[in-house]
Formats: sequence, structure tokens, C-alpha cells
Amino acid sequence: MTTENNVSNSNETQDTQEQGNVSEAEFRQVVQALHENGLKALCFKFEDEQVDGQVLNHKVYGPIFTFKIETKDGGKYATGFFMRELLHTFQNNEDPALWMSSFFFELMDGNEGKDKLLPMPPQSEDEAKALIDNVIVPYCAKTLREEFPDEQVYVDLDLHEEHGPVLEAGFTGITDGNNICALPLHVLIAHFLLNRDPAEPMIQGLYRIRQEHGLEA
Repeated sequence: MTTENNVSNSNETQDTQEQGNVSEAEFRQVVQALHENGLKALCFKFEDEQVDGQVLNHKVYGPIFTFKIETKDGGKYATGFFMRELLHTFQNNEDPALWMSSFFFELMDGNEGKDKLLPMPPQSEDEAKALIDNVIVPYCAKTLREEFPDEQVYVDLDLHEEHGPVLEAGFTGITDGNNICALPLHVLIAHFLLNRDPAEPMIQGLYRIRQEHGLEA
């Protein structure tokens, strides 16, 4: 049913390429500035809580910025951001602090006083497969179909020649032009391990498809 299979790397895999445009020293300064600005933004929104953060260097995604908030009631919450999205947010968003804090408010919703720290990464191929098959794919399929309850949403795994295993999603009612978006499984796992919603980038992709076909205002 695929009329055009566009695979997105969610842009995060290009983070390491940003260094090619600047010197190593300048790149480190940008990373440090993003880290400090992230801490300041979260401290502004959570001024009565304990805010901490660190920068991890991922071989595929480049610098990943993780932050943790410990609330007065003992709850600990953590999430992470890719360098490209933090750069975009601090350069273009009118309220970066609100954007960053929204991810923590989602983690805290219904989990007051509980720990929502970063999940443990899979330690083997079998664990990674189980995470994809039993957690991420079922969750994404359910979430995507709930987001578009009036549409028949196609969700399935596929093997892309360039990007490897991907999760596809699309609308069976669209038969002309692009009707499917796809994300590599490693991108979905990365979002999950950062306590981010793995379905969100696919939801955004499906909305773009609807807009391309004049189905959204």
C-alpha cells in the first residue's frame, strides 16, 4: 500500500555533523552554553526544586542533554534532549523554559512523589527486540490510532534499504502521493530511553502528511 515511503531520522542523527561547521573549541562552547541555559530554564520553572543535569556524548546522536528534577515530596524525574532540538528551541522558541518544563510536567502527572528516572538501556539484542516488540511498537500503534480515531491508520514494521528496521505509519484512505511516514527503530528506542514519547515524532509526521493532502486546516 506504500505509495511513497519517506524515512525520517528525526534530525537528531545529524547532530554530530554540526561540529563540522565550527572548530572543536567553538563546538564545546555551544554544548556548554546549551547545558547551562537548560539548567537555568528548568531552575526558573522549578525554583523550589533541586535541578541537575549532564551531557552525554552518543556515537550516533552526538551530545545528549539529560536533566533531573527532585521535588520536595521526594519524586525524581529525568528526561533528555538532543542537541539539535535544544539549539532550535533556544534560538526560535519564545519560551524555552516552558517547552522544556512541559516534558517534566508530563512525567509528574499522576506520578507525584514517585521516581520516573531514565529507563535502563537494553543489555542485549534479545532485550532490545523485546523492548521493540512488546513495548514500543504496541504503544505507538495504540497512540497513533487514538490520535486519529476517524481514520484507518496503518502501522507495521519494515526493513528500509538505507536506514534498516523502521516503524511505518500511514493512512490507508490516502492513495495518491505520500501516505506513510517511517522512523528507524533506533530513533524510537532513543526517545523511549530519554523518557520521551516515542510516538510523538510519528504523530507529527502523520499530521504533516494530512496537511500535504489538504486534510488539516
